[in-house]
Amino acid sequence: MKKIALLTVVVAVAASACAQQPDVLAKKYAGYITPQNAKAHLTILAADDMEGRETGKPGAEKAARYLAGEYKALGLLPANKGSYFLDVALEETSLRADKFMVNGASLIYGKDYYAQGWADPKKLNESSIVFVGYGSPAEMTADVTGKIVLLIGEERPGTVIPQTTSARRRGVIMSEARQAIMQHLIAKNPALILQVSNATAANAARFATPRVSMSLKKENTEVVPVPPVNFFITPAVANQLLKNTGKTYEALKSAIEEGKPQTQVVKVPVVADFGTIHKDINAEDIVSYIPGSDPKLKDEVLVFSAHYDHIGLNADGPDKVNNGADDDGSGSVGILEIARAFMQAKKEGHGPKRTILFLGNVGEEKGLLGSEYYAEHPVFPLANTITDLNIDMIGRVGEEYLNSPDSANFVYPIGSAMLSSTLRKVLENANNTYTHLKLDYKYDDPKDPNRFYYRSDHYNFAKHGVPIIFFFNGVHADYHKPSDEVSKINFPLLAKRAQLVFYIGWDLANRAERPVVDVKSPMASDR
Repeated sequence: MKKIALLTVVVAVAASACAQQPDVLAKKYAGYITPQNAKAHLTILAADDMEGRETGKPGAEKAARYLAGEYKALGLLPANKGSYFLDVALEETSLRADKFMVNGASLIYGKDYYAQGWADPKKLNESSIVFVGYGSPAEMTADVTGKIVLLIGEERPGTVIPQTTSARRRGVIMSEARQAIMQHLIAKNPALILQVSNATAANAARFATPRVSMSLKKENTEVVPVPPVNFFITPAVANQLLKNTGKTYEALKSAIEEGKPQTQVVKVPVVADFGTIHKDINAEDIVSYIPGSDPKLKDEVLVFSAHYDHIGLNADGPDKVNNGADDDGSGSVGILEIARAFMQAKKEGHGPKRTILFLGNVGEEKGLLGSEYYAEHPVFPLANTITDLNIDMIGRVGEEYLNSPDSANFVYPIGSAMLSSTLRKVLENANNTYTHLKLDYKYDDPKDPNRFYYRSDHYNFAKHGVPIIFFFNGVHADYHKPSDEVSKINFPLLAKRAQLVFYIGWDLANRAERPVVDVKSPMASDR
């Protein structure tokens, strides 16, 4: 009995000696990250007068000014040649379809048809179309170059459609045969493709407002060919187009399915006026920093990032504002509070050895645009950037933890072992020593069907070989809805998660060696 007891004491002492001892200074400054401070800032950032902080809109600009002002008040330095802002050149692209007439009758967008694609402005005034049925090789016998083509925009009866992950992600679900048909037709460069389908009437309402896309503005003038625009039309419109054949659309379709090709030029007057509109958008990332104090390490940079934009106003329902309190107001105030803690340390003579950049990204909801721009135009070289700690949604309890005993004490860390064997150890040491959160690695997988690894701003660092950790609370019922309000934020949990990120940052900013990049990238070729 005594021998066993003595052995137990020896093992306990040894284990204690091996454990990481708390850093008194780290604990002191983590205390400056409080639920009260986070709530005060988030109440402003996610207020209705921010109008949902949509990129390119006044609300996002107002939010950026507020956050930059807070960084300045804390004493952080402007990181972009004396400015707290990095201009992000964006372009908004939308397809307009101003006119579509058949036999002199005007058709209604969002009812009779809708349009998809991009093209230089075109005005078509044609006296005929080419009907190619399903567009199979046997049916593609006519010259369609520069012509309006009418195509059955459905699969042949009995076709099995593979439900691949890639197809679902892109929203394009069609058989390989139909994909080949479309590629073959597009290669022939028709002026306009009219796709007729029984699904058009149901889909038209969804696309009643033409799609608007936002992207980084191209810095070169290289002309890239684009596929022809598609007008998706109802069978009723197809009957108007095919009237002069003496047969209905359904009759022609039935004949084709019986093995009788019906390819033909149909005399019918068609007028169409459509084209892409390009609009420059002004947006900006927020860039502020704390210079490193160690002459040997100050040129290396640790990044804390969070996107401050959201999805803007809500056209439907009584609540008109998508406030985005969790997404990603919580991350934005999280890194602001982390900056407060580091600045307090600096004021008391304990500033970070490495430089720390606090990056507020714009355009995340439009496709990770602000972080993509930063990665291509960094204010500090990416080669000197040791890690990006990215926070996107840390203020709520995700749906999987609503009824869990860990509901108020968990976080999903993603990517800590994707590129570096160092970061997972730093993460777990910090958590085991200070915060004791449950670290749920469920989504820490590039093959995760939700693809969270690819869905926030850390991705644009990771794809350039910069190690990352992404902190996330999981989705919830209010995700991307006006109900994502400040009143639903768990501020003690937000603060505790931010403290964990601070502790990790404290270690990374002050350790002797930067994290190694020694893991082969698991990332897919696209996201």
